[in-house]
Amino acid sequence: MQILHPFTGSVQQYLEQLADPDQHRPAHCPQCQAKQPLTAHGFYTRTIIDSAFDGSIRVRRYLCQACRRTVSLLPQFALPYLRSSVTVIALFLIARLLQAKTLAAALPPSSPYQRGQFWLRRFRAQAEALCAALAALTKPAPAPDFVHRALTMLESAGWIPSHRFLFAGVREHLLGWPRSLAPDGHRAALVPAPAPA
Repeated sequence: MQILHPFTGSVQQYLEQLADPDQHRPAHCPQCQAKQPLTAHGFYTRTIIDSAFDGSIRVRRYLCQACRRTVSLLPQFALPYLRSSVTVIALFLIARLLQAKTLAAALPPSSPYQRGQFWLRRFRAQAEALCAALAALTKPAPAPDFVHRALTMLESAGWIPSHRFLFAGVREHLLGWPRSLAPDGHRAALVPAPAPA
């Protein structure tokens, strides 16, 4: 399970403060609710593209001694299952949808146009649900459609605080969960095919 690391700052500052496992250690397990601190359980690496960083970062993991499951502290500037940071995606969506820039002009340098199309498609499909969820953070703004309303609400509440609220509070992904994941962020269980008769 992933929870958000309560860290604000740049990617470089995040990397510098990872040495201390006690700094943001969860006090209880978010999965089984055991009331004991989790045990540091190493790291996994993932790549991240931010406005001033393009490379690998380490993500700290903890182990619950009660249920034997791991919890990883995903930095709040990162979106689950996507390489680009919240900031990069936000800048692209604002440039493309609010400022009406071309796809090529809105994309970060050296990014394939398919990535921008993917973000647009997922954001448009998620816009109505985002508006409903973000109404708890900010007043819905008048807009011609859900896409523009969601962008206005994200700008008003802030992209990182909105991502933190959506992910930690309602287990919602800023761009919607991929098809292979259940809405609450856990892997979907596949039903086995019936045995041939």
